[in-house]
Amino acid sequence: VQLQASGGGLVQAGGSLRLSCVVSRLTSGSRAMAWFRQAPGKEREFVAAISGTGGRTYVADSVEGRFTISRDNVKNTVYLQMNSLKLEDTAAYYCAAGRILTASRNYDYWGQGTKVTVSS
Repeated sequence: VQLQASGGGLVQAGGSLRLSCVVSRLTSGSRAMAWFRQAPGKEREFVAAISGTGGRTYVADSVEGRFTISRDNVKNTVYLQMNSLKLEDTAAYYCAAGRILTASRNYDYWGQGTKVTVSS
């Protein structure tokens, strides 16, 4: 199973980015998917998660109203639309796949991460 995250980059505060995570060698529709992030010197933290069908989503309080998670099971891809970005959103963002929809780090597979840098 491979998860390939992309879409990170440098953006000004208030701007937007959309991250993508392509899942290969796995029927992604059977798995919950999630995004986590890790800033330098900090622990990896939950950002958002979505059920296998896309019918349930959860987002962290810190990104509520600004970030949206979605998925396209035909393309085996999960997305994270990030709007109104803040300096504190700067981090490496990781996608993950697992059997259980959860905000914990208890996911079976992890991508390599894509870096997001928000500048003032």
